Order: sequence, then C-alpha cells, then structure tokens
Amino acid sequence: MASHPELQAEQEYVERAYERVDELRAQARERLETALRQRGGTPQAVTERDMIVRTALHRLEQLDLGGQPLCFGRIDLADGQSFHLGRLAVSNADQEPLIVDWRAPVAEPFYRATGRHPMGLWRRRHFATEGRRVVSIEDEVFSADGDADGDGTDSDGNAGHSLVGPGALLAALDRSRSGQMRDIVATVQREQDEVIRSELAGVLVVQGGPGTGKTAVALHRAAYLLYTHRFPLERQGVLVVGPNRLYLSYVEHVLPSLGETGVVLTTLEGLVPGARVRAAEGRLAARVKGDARMADVLARAVRDRERPLRRALEVGVDGVVLRLGVRESGQAVAFARRRAGTHNARRRHVERWLARHFQDQYGQSLERRRRLVQEATEDDLEGFELEGFELQSPAPAGEEGEEVWPRIRHLPKVAEALDRMWPLLAPEELLHDLYGAPPLLELAADGKLDDAERAVLHRDRSSSLDAIPWTAADLALLDEARVLLGPRRLRAREEDEIRTYGHIVVDEAQDLTAMQLRMLARRSLSGSMTVVGDIAQATGPFAPDGWEEVSKHLPGNPPPRLAQLTVNYRTPEEVMDVASRVLAEVAPHLRPPLSARSTGVAPTFRPTSTASLAATVAGVAEREMDEVRPGTTAVIAADSELAAVEEALGAAGVDFAPADRKGLDAPITLLAVSVVKGLEFDSVVVVEPARIVDEEVQGLRALYVALTRPTRRLTVVHAERLPRSLAGSSSVAPRSYESTLRP
Repeated sequence: MASHPELQAEQEYVERAYERVDELRAQARERLETALRQRGGTPQAVTERDMIVRTALHRLEQLDLGGQPLCFGRIDLADGQSFHLGRLAVSNADQEPLIVDWRAPVAEPFYRATGRHPMGLWRRRHFATEGRRVVSIEDEVFSADGDADGDGTDSDGNAGHSLVGPGALLAALDRSRSGQMRDIVATVQREQDEVIRSELAGVLVVQGGPGTGKTAVALHRAAYLLYTHRFPLERQGVLVVGPNRLYLSYVEHVLPSLGETGVVLTTLEGLVPGARVRAAEGRLAARVKGDARMADVLARAVRDRERPLRRALEVGVDGVVLRLGVRESGQAVAFARRRAGTHNARRRHVERWLARHFQDQYGQSLERRRRLVQEATEDDLEGFELEGFELQSPAPAGEEGEEVWPRIRHLPKVAEALDRMWPLLAPEELLHDLYGAPPLLELAADGKLDDAERAVLHRDRSSSLDAIPWTAADLALLDEARVLLGPRRLRAREEDEIRTYGHIVVDEAQDLTAMQLRMLARRSLSGSMTVVGDIAQATGPFAPDGWEEVSKHLPGNPPPRLAQLTVNYRTPEEVMDVASRVLAEVAPHLRPPLSARSTGVAPTFRPTSTASLAATVAGVAEREMDEVRPGTTAVIAADSELAAVEEALGAAGVDFAPADRKGLDAPITLLAVSVVKGLEFDSVVVVEPARIVDEEVQGLRALYVALTRPTRRLTVVHAERLPRSLAGSSSVAPRSYESTLRP
C-alpha cells in the first residue's frame, strides 16, 4: 500500500510539536528545581515559592502524555485555515498554535462534520501513530454539494449512523485491550461529541446500550467541562462516581491522559466517612432500604428522639429548688422544633429555653425571699435563722440565665434530662438504635412500611459502633441521617460537612436506589450532573422501566435533558445477535444498539458435565487466551461458581488473577458477574448462565451484561440447561430504547 504523499510533511510538523513539549517540560522542571532550592525568606517569599512549586508541578502533570499520542488529527477549513488537533494545546515560542486542544470550539467540526453538514471543512484528516511516529493518514474530503469522498462519512448526515474517520475508528476498535480503559479522544463520534459538549447547567441523562462508549463519553465530558468552565469548576470541583473499586481502577488513567488530574473519583462508599461495608443482606432488605419512603422514616425517627420528660425534674441551687415539669419540657421541645436547622444544631434552642425557665424560677424565688425578709418581724427573722433559712442570697442574674444555667447544666440529673429531651446524635447511633429497637422502628415506620418490611430492617444491637455490620444499602441511610442530624459539635470540622461539587458524573446510574440518588443530588452545588447508564442493564434491587423513575430523585431545575447513544462500538454483531435474545425476553420493549462492526466469529456454546464444568472452563479460557494474545480474556461466573473455577484455573497452571484481589492486568481475569459492568475484554467465557439467572437479583439482565463484554470472541460453558433465550431464537420483536425516554 502506497504511503500518503503528505506523510513526511505531517511527520515533521508533529515532531516540531513534540520538541516544543520537551522544551516546555524542561522549563517547568527548571522553575520547580529553582523554587525548591530556595530556603527561608519572608512569609510572602515562602508563599510565592509554594505557588511556583504548585504551578510547576501542575504544568508537568499537564505535559505528561503518558505514552499517548500528542496529535491525532487535522482539519482544513474552506477559508484556507488549518489546525492540528491533539490532547493538549501547544504553542511555539511566538505563541502561535502548533496543536489545538481537542476541547477548543474550533475543534468541534473534527467530530461533528458530515457530508451533508461539513461545518466549514473541506478536509478532515486522521493520524495513526506509533509513539512519535505518524504511520498512516486517513483523509475525508468534503465537497460543496454536500458529499464526502475517500474513506469518510456517507452523505446522509444522520447523527450516530455515519462513522467519523471510520478507518481510524475501526483500527482503534480492533486493538487488543488491557487492564485499563483507553481514552477515545481521537475517535469520538458525532453523537458522542454532542453529549460531551452539552451545556453545563442541569442534569444530562445519557442512555447508552452496551459498547456505546457511555463511560468514556462521561469522562471526556468531565474533561471538556473543566476546560470550558475552568474558573468555577476548578474551584468547586468535579466528582466522578462509579459502581465499585474495580471500575475506578479500570478508568482512573483516562482523565490524566486528557490532561485533567484534579477530578475526584470515588464509589458511593467513599462518600460516607467512617462507615465500612462489612455485610451483605437479602433482596427485600435492600429494596426497603433503597426506597424513597426511608427518607420519611428517618425524619420521623429523628423527630421521635425530640420528646418531653417522663417525669418532672427538680434540682437545688443556693437553697432554691428549681423545677421542670413534664408540660414545660414539652414546651421546650416544641420551641426548638419551630426553629430552622439540623437536629443537633437546634439543641441550643432547648438549652436556651431551659436557661430562661430556670433563671425565671431562680429570680422569682429570690424575690419572694426578699419580700418575706422585708415583711417579717424580728421574731420571725430569729425563727428563720433557727430553721436554717439563708437570709443573704445573691442578686438575680440576667434574664438570659448566664449564672444559673452554667452552674446546673452539667449536673448528672440535668444532663440526663437534656439528653432525654434532645440528645446529640451521630448518624451511626440513630440508625443503630432504630434497627436494634423494634418499638422505635415501629414508631418511625408506622404508616410507611408494612410488618414484613419493618421486620427485615431489625438487626441485633452490636457491642460498639465500630462493630456494626453495615451493608451497602445502609450507606445512603447514614448519609440521609447525617443531613438530618448535622454535626454533633457546634463548630464542626471540615470533614464533618458534606462536600458539594460544581459538576457530578454518575456511571451505571440505572442501578442506584432512590436513597442513593438523593445522596448524590445533595452533593451537587448547582444541580449540574451527567448521569449515564442503560435501562436494559439494570441489575440492582430496583429495575426502572425508564429514566423518569431515576431523574425524579435528581435536581429538577432546569428539567433533566435526555440523550441517546445508539451505536455499539465494542460488541461485534455476532455476539449482539445472541445477547439480543436475552434482552428480548427480559425487556421486549427495549432494543439493543446497532453494532458498528462484525468479526465473522460466531459465539461458541460448550456443553459439559457438572463434574467437569470447572476443568472445562479452565481449558477454554487457556485456549481463548492464546487466540487473543496479547489481549485480555475474562471468565465471568456467578458467585457460587467462582471458587471451583479459581481452583481449576490454578490447577491448570494458566496465567490468571481473581479481579477482586489482583485487578485486571492478568491475561485471564476471573470475575463475579456482579462487577463486570462497564468493563470490556477481547474474549469472554461466560460460565453456567442458568446459575447467573438464578442467583442474581435481576438474573436475565445480569446475563445480558455478561454476554456483551467481549470485543472479539464469546464462549458459553454450561452443564445445566441453557435459559430459554439462549436455547433458541426469540419471536418477540423488540422496540427502540426511545420508548424509555420522554424529552
């Protein structure tokens, strides 16, 4: 194949850009070293030095390409201008641009131009590179009559169905996978770019089937928003929330490869300090804890702890008996309830009411004593002295009770009464007490939960707060309680406060419960969120029929916007034909995305005996590893099969690793089906589909997820009867995803 006539010229241009990056990196390193050599000086000099160090380190992070290509394309405009595009902006010594950042407005036509809508382009060029070397060029030439020549897009202009730079795209799709997600900055397609560049305000919900790149698009959107809205978002922060820690390790390199290192990546568990998931729970308990009704149950549980005394309180000071009756204690509680603020913050209003109440009693008692002394005869005074009356008493304190209340508030009986009326509570204490005391649970859940639902919430009390076996579903309840209660200290430390962010990205949002969605929504500073997922892949306790069931728990002003990704770039057509049968059975109203490519390799079904299942899996996995080397192979199974398969893989001596302990870097990775969402592998071995269907909460949907992980090859190994959808073709005609979206 003849090389492109401009290959050498483009190589020289790209080399100049790399040389400039090297210069900029050397300059930043020199500034850093100079600043670090400085010692002492005035406070201002120290501050300036620290600022130089931070700036230089940040610049070095930006200029670290991590082995990724600097430049991947070029656009030539009809007016004669041309721009080379890359993952970061590079200018020469005269500040003339050499490389334009892919996020800049001028780069938009590179991703969106079609034959019918060229957006001012006459040519779009894609580079294939190896290190710093440009190895090939792909051109798309646009003509004035709305057509495109070469290997480019067709002329229909339909978003999502014409591939931008198909040669570069398919080459990227055919590359072997590794244990880390790669960015797609060089091959972003039109419908993906529309999501990435969507406006910041409000909630953007992105529906995307398997392989549509929704995770990559969400991460690129975070990078784009940081570039476009740098001033507010760098200060306010951007948060990315994933379904599990394996997912985080898989995607953690994407944003740094795009020049963004300040984004916070976490799971839901990482948002709840001090609580660690130690236990699992049944399906009903998970459903109840995730239901939006629990917000009312917790609010009522807090209110139930704000209560009057059971019996009157009496305390003596300076010979005066101060009394707080049951009715008065109820007035103090009602006074605090009418005030704004969290539960713990409003305790000061109870103390304020009690201080005035006791001060009034104290002052009135002293006043009566003065009048009694003034009106008494000399004989009466002698009688008072004989009976032990104290004739000299301090004058009444101020009306706020500055003297009396501080003197009695720490007395055991007073402190006990105050804690009875309005205890200071931590979220862990509230939830532990609620689960461990059926009367409290019945009081808080009356009219909200039925008997069976209350019963699954009950849990024996633990010996200490540190020993409580929290579950994943408990975390959102602890967070809700944290908001209701507020910090226990009046002057809370920063870590006691819930941090908010300028933008939040949420992946696999279809699996989140109402309480988890509330937990994320309260961390949004202005309601700006990107929520991505696939209704068909909902495998959690709740499986929503549409995104309306999800978005109603998220900020609603402005109303959420809905977008679709319709093309599957990962899963070959042959594999999707099999997976679609499962989807047609579990959700006949949904249609899978259109596969962008075919490999010519049909999925393989390998029957075996129950006794030989694990050994057969090991043999199949080893052969698949050889077929896709140096790519990745995944063995996906239900929890009950993992131990036997792991033992068989070890006995066979193959190079494998359990994902939960060693990540995704081995040639063969063994995974539970519950953690494979969002991941992709060159070859996938699905073990015993019937077990997956039986053991998972949404069994058929979990099977659909497992079947759609491969980029090249799929093998199904089974001893039990296959689910009906895999045993033959489904006669159900699926409809479009659009039925789940109501703009």
